[in-house]
Amino acid sequence: MQSPLELRHLKTLVALREAGNLSRAAQLLNLTQSALSHQLKALEEHYGAVVFERKSNPVSFTAPGQRLLQLADGVLPQVQDAERDVARLVSGSSGALRIVVECHTCFDWLMPAMDAFRARWPEVELDIVSGFHADPVALLHQDRAEVAIVSELAEGEEQGIEYLPLFSFEIVALLPHSHPLLERPALAAQDFAGQTLITYPVPDDMLDLVRRVLAPAGVAPARRTSELTVAILQLVASGRGLAALPLWAVKSYLDRGYVASQRIGDDGLVGRLYAAVPARLRERPYVREFVRLMRETSLLSLPGVSLL
Repeated sequence: MQSPLELRHLKTLVALREAGNLSRAAQLLNLTQSALSHQLKALEEHYGAVVFERKSNPVSFTAPGQRLLQLADGVLPQVQDAERDVARLVSGSSGALRIVVECHTCFDWLMPAMDAFRARWPEVELDIVSGFHADPVALLHQDRAEVAIVSELAEGEEQGIEYLPLFSFEIVALLPHSHPLLERPALAAQDFAGQTLITYPVPDDMLDLVRRVLAPAGVAPARRTSELTVAILQLVASGRGLAALPLWAVKSYLDRGYVASQRIGDDGLVGRLYAAVPARLRERPYVREFVRLMRETSLLSLPGVSLL
């Protein structure tokens, strides 16, 4: 009987191992969870064996599943190397990939993706454009960067620029442990009135809390700024004010009980990140791979992240 085993099955098993559960593995593979489950069930029916334990968390693999993973670990890296070599032969491999970011918290999650990219494309000059840039997309037009990490899509069509989705995340309010607002189930705009809001020193239209929650409600709390995330958290912990930061950026501090968090709005305040690239560069193999690595490493390493 002909085997149904294909590369996509091996990629599925590896994604399941890396993600730890079906939901996150489906995001990695750009599949619905139902489609992923169907693919795994068909594989198991062919071999007449279960390949992973359904109720384990994180997922654990049976002996047949482990053997297929062993095959995947040997085959997939060779396939990926060959695909990169073909791309180099067809499209060339040299070039620059300069990244400009608008958000202060982008650097932490960018590093794993950059490290993985350097190992795969050592001949591509990879760098982060230094300094704060209120309009990072402008640097793409000026040929001073090849990728811009932004939190909003441009209104309408921006000539020559494409926006590739990265991931979404929850932005939470941060408070000292003794703060009375912790008794509320979630914070509304009016809860920030009379408080001091501690933010990065950036324009208000780059702060989701201000732009999407406070300004529409006409709430303008007193302000204080700091360049560093840890300094903002120190100010919050000492009762100098409140802040709003991505959950993934402060999760370790929350786990240690350094500060407390509260949801913003009944459904939470959700931020999004996109990679803006010049349309002429989008199909370059190393640009496509860098965007893929940003998505995958973020999903696997940042708490509370969902791929867009």
